[in-house]
Amino acid sequence: MTTRTRPGRPVGELLRDWRRTRGLSQLDLSIEAGVSARHLSFVETGRSRPSPELILRLAEQLDIPLPERNTMLLAGGYAPAYPSHELTDPELAPLRAAIRQILDGHNPYPAVLVDRHWHLVEANPAVALFTADAKPHLLTPPVNVLRLSLHPDGMAPRIVNLPEWRAHLLARLRQQAATTSDPVLSDLLNELRGYPSGHDIVAPTSDELSRVVVPLRYRHGDGELSFVSTTTVFGTPLDVTVSGLAVEAFFPADPATSATLHTLGTPATGVA
Repeated sequence: MTTRTRPGRPVGELLRDWRRTRGLSQLDLSIEAGVSARHLSFVETGRSRPSPELILRLAEQLDIPLPERNTMLLAGGYAPAYPSHELTDPELAPLRAAIRQILDGHNPYPAVLVDRHWHLVEANPAVALFTADAKPHLLTPPVNVLRLSLHPDGMAPRIVNLPEWRAHLLARLRQQAATTSDPVLSDLLNELRGYPSGHDIVAPTSDELSRVVVPLRYRHGDGELSFVSTTTVFGTPLDVTVSGLAVEAFFPADPATSATLHTLGTPATGVA
């Protein structure tokens, strides 16, 4: 739970803070949500109690994360609207099957399922390529994949273009932390910023691929593997757990990497 939505704060206060974070005026939000600016002002100051429908409508316009929407409903005196199941619950069986199909179908290329805080939920066997040299303390659950990526006891020593890859991951995490106002992500960002940057070890690289995306260039044996990554999220989630899940998949960026990965096959993951 964020500081913004800690228990005891009025729902109007919470709405006002999110509106300001999104850079919207009361007039802007009122137009987008289809309510009068006067009524919105009364809601934010506590002079009017919003209905649960209005809270959810405003939250939708402000793109507020589902957990925070539930907290806002509680602050307004209403029951939460979004359930939060465990991934192992029967209700999520179809989702588990879809995730498994995505991960298994991506072999022999690495793919992981992560939650909203970048904790590893599932992985396919090809991820062993990235975890092979990691120290045990980074592979003990809950495994944080960003920590694993940038920690000097993890993947970092084998990342050829560590400065670029680190900058890419930190920028992405910084944006996510700012968008969600999640203190867990902010703490993680501060932690990762303290890890070695790699600027004193390798020089930035420039090639045709680097002008389009930031590749992950990874040492393997006497050679180098090159990957591009994609992120897949689930559309229109109505469950708190599902809303925070994402599949991070790595694709070979050149024929040599593809050939090597097909030769390696599918070893054990190496993740505890």
